[in-house]
Amino acid sequence: MEDGFSSYSSLYDTSSLLQFCNDDSASAASSMEVTDRIASLEQRVQMQEDEIQLLKSALADVVRRLNLSEEQHTVGTRKGPTKARPMIATLPLRPTVNNGTVLPKKGTLPSPSGSGSRKDASMPTNKSTVRRANSNEHVGTLTRKDSGDSKSNRTRAGSTGSNSSGKRTSESKQKDPVFNAGMRRVTHCKEEGYVKMYLKGRPITMYMPKDLVDSYCLEAKADLPHKKLKLDWVYGYRGRDCRSNLYLLPTGETVYFIASVVVLYNVDEQLQRHYTGHTDDIKCLAVHPDKITIATGQVAGTSCDGKQLAPHVRVWDSVSLNTLHVLGTGFFDRALVCLAFSKSNGGNTLCVVDDSNDHVLSVWDWQREDRLAEVKCSNESVFATDFHPTDSNIIVTCGKSHLYFWTLERSTLVKKQGLFEKQEKPKFVLCATFSENGDTITGDSSGNILVWGKGTNRISQAIQGAHEGSVFALCMLRNGTLVSGGKDRKLISWDGAYQQIQMVEVPELFGPIRTIAEGRGESVLIGTTKNFVLQGSLDGEFIPITQGHTDELWGLAIHPVKAQFLTCGHDRQVSLWDSSSHHPLWIKNLEDAAQSAGFHPSGAVVAIGTQTGRWLVLDADSKDLVTVHTDGNEQLSVIHYGPDGNFLAIGSHDNYIYIYAVSESGRKYNRVGKCSGHSSFITHLDWSVDSQYLVSNSGDYEILYWIPSVCKQVVSMETTRDISWSTCTCTLAFQVFGLWPDGSDGTDINAVCRSNDSRLLVTGDDFGKVHLFSYPCSQFRAPSHVYGGHSSHVTNVNFLFDDSFLVSTGGKDMSVMQWRIV
Repeated sequence: MEDGFSSYSSLYDTSSLLQFCNDDSASAASSMEVTDRIASLEQRVQMQEDEIQLLKSALADVVRRLNLSEEQHTVGTRKGPTKARPMIATLPLRPTVNNGTVLPKKGTLPSPSGSGSRKDASMPTNKSTVRRANSNEHVGTLTRKDSGDSKSNRTRAGSTGSNSSGKRTSESKQKDPVFNAGMRRVTHCKEEGYVKMYLKGRPITMYMPKDLVDSYCLEAKADLPHKKLKLDWVYGYRGRDCRSNLYLLPTGETVYFIASVVVLYNVDEQLQRHYTGHTDDIKCLAVHPDKITIATGQVAGTSCDGKQLAPHVRVWDSVSLNTLHVLGTGFFDRALVCLAFSKSNGGNTLCVVDDSNDHVLSVWDWQREDRLAEVKCSNESVFATDFHPTDSNIIVTCGKSHLYFWTLERSTLVKKQGLFEKQEKPKFVLCATFSENGDTITGDSSGNILVWGKGTNRISQAIQGAHEGSVFALCMLRNGTLVSGGKDRKLISWDGAYQQIQMVEVPELFGPIRTIAEGRGESVLIGTTKNFVLQGSLDGEFIPITQGHTDELWGLAIHPVKAQFLTCGHDRQVSLWDSSSHHPLWIKNLEDAAQSAGFHPSGAVVAIGTQTGRWLVLDADSKDLVTVHTDGNEQLSVIHYGPDGNFLAIGSHDNYIYIYAVSESGRKYNRVGKCSGHSSFITHLDWSVDSQYLVSNSGDYEILYWIPSVCKQVVSMETTRDISWSTCTCTLAFQVFGLWPDGSDGTDINAVCRSNDSRLLVTGDDFGKVHLFSYPCSQFRAPSHVYGGHSSHVTNVNFLFDDSFLVSTGGKDMSVMQWRIV
């Protein structure tokens, strides 16, 4: 036993911890900067948590050794002493640099993809954020598991996330092939027929089917899939927090963006084309006077290998979809908030405002990629910028508490501030356009429309109280009519003397008007804050041509026999989509934020899991409520019916899997019990083909097997290794472990799905990528086709029932993308 502990101490040098504990540099009396003191404290906390994890590992190994010793004692001494496995095998390694300083773990850094519900909580238990948040939960779990009875021992033995391979000697271990890749290490034990992968130092044992034990080779190379993906349709529009991002092109295509994709949508022909040159969120869009060239600006991002991607502007051809120029890489900061082409000089110049602290305004000769001028615009938010229609040397910007008129004189921008004089100064100037005679027209947060005389910075006319609340959008039509839209959901037209002509109110369902664009003939296009694109006229009603979700998106379910899929998210909205018409068949709003969904095998009903522990069943045709149940008070991450439709499994963040017996084609539910054994929240579930078994993954990388009809755990690997699984959504399994990228910490892959013909495997990751692999994916570093489009973590992926399309959902980007399999 002493040898075991000496091996621990040799690996974990605690002198650095003692040095930190005795160091008073982080105290209030220290001369260090506050940021340095905070960094020092964070490092101390991380080291202390690593030491606690070390103690837990040591204690667990001591208990295991004691149990092993007792078993040997009862058997007798016939077989002789058993060689104990070195304790060092269970120890998670800490990455260090040469000077002995501990590198911070990935979990201590903010995620570039935003704080998704599952991403916030789906960190493994050895990460400081989750352990602090769930300390009471894990204490309770330890008490439940370590009560000393034989059942708890079986539970521990059956976990493939723990060191359960007691038969293996250290000699055989040394013969196993080993691959190392950053935090990920893979070994193969041919004698017992399993592969062991280490994520963040934690071993995950995955047993292969018996018929592969003799033939399997870890070093073999996997093939790329024989199929590829082509982006077919993008559902959604970004109107909630973006402006002036909706235009009609002469081709009849409506152009707008969502995530990192610019959509060119021909409503009449029901066809979409996509510009996919961007790598992260697009925030602004401008159309050249030639109506062919388009400029779009994106935010700063992070690549898969952790490199920073600079914000930039891409100028591209809307006919060929080819990129013409890339501007400002290394110059812009954070993101681009607005941009515009000049009008009077043939559109040769482009003005851009970035999202730096000073919101720098820059002017570019975009064809030569040459920056002509730059100036600090404002330390407050900037909402819009535009060139004067008859003078390409005059630029207008507006935003919080300001309206500026800029004049370009050689390489200098000279500012004149708009003078409100007797007019009460609004908190926000939200939008601007120009009249036929060159006057500037602005809309503000006080509901007023103000006219500023051409060449001056003074108000020549005011329409007081044009809207009830903020004026979000202004559009000057070809016939000289001004159209305004606001928070009051009213669309109002004004004549040349600024007298009201017509007014129409958009239904509350669609939300306030964010942007207005001129359509064909007398039609108008409207983008709303609830992410609708509407088409209509001031005489009649408006109909949606594009719609989507308005908050983080996680739930995705595929209809078992129809070309339909269902999405749900934190906006409490559930939508059933037709993949052929690309329109929703119905939309239902819930009381709680939704997290997961699953269709009954008959397709008659669909179950929805929420963030509050409540789950409900809806009729798939009428969207009527069938039943409501509650299990726990934490989010339900996964909800799956068994293939025969007789059971429903619900994976919760309270570490339990709740099992219900289902009858009457999904209309009646009786609780069977709950599967208890995981020490962290449930992330994924799969049913066996015969509906007799269930496999589950958890946030601490455990793989457990169950008999759901009696809620009992199956601990025999000989029983589970040859089970045929109806679906493949678990991210940890022998058939899929090759999908894990180098350097992964175990949380990078959010969703996995196998095609119905069992030839393809698709994943969605934290870097906005969809990967397509061959199935099975059981070779180290399996190759894949990689596809961009999402600008946030891809939260879910699934194939349609006939494998004709793949559907992926974005988290913070709120988009749904449909990919054709070619």
